[in-house]
Amino acid sequence: MEKLKLRDEYIKLGQALKAAGWVDSGVEAKIVIQNGHVNVNGAIEQQRGKKLYAGDVVAFGNKILTIEK
Repeated sequence: MEKLKLRDEYIKLGQALKAAGWVDSGVEAKIVIQNGHVNVNGAIEQQRGKKLYAGDVVAFGNKILTIEK
C-alpha cells in the first residue's frame, strides 16, 4: 500500500494517479478513470476531477493508495 501526502486540503483523482506514478499523463489518467479501472473507497469512480481528502483510498489494478494529511 502506497501513501500520498496532501499539500493542500485535497487532490484531484487524476493528479493523484500521476503523483503516485501510476500513469504518465493526464490523458492516460482520464482514459483509465473513464473506463472504470479506478476505485475510490471501494466504488468505481469515473470523474477525473473527483476531490480526494485525507483518509480516502484509491485502488487501480493491484495497487492501493492511501491519501494522508
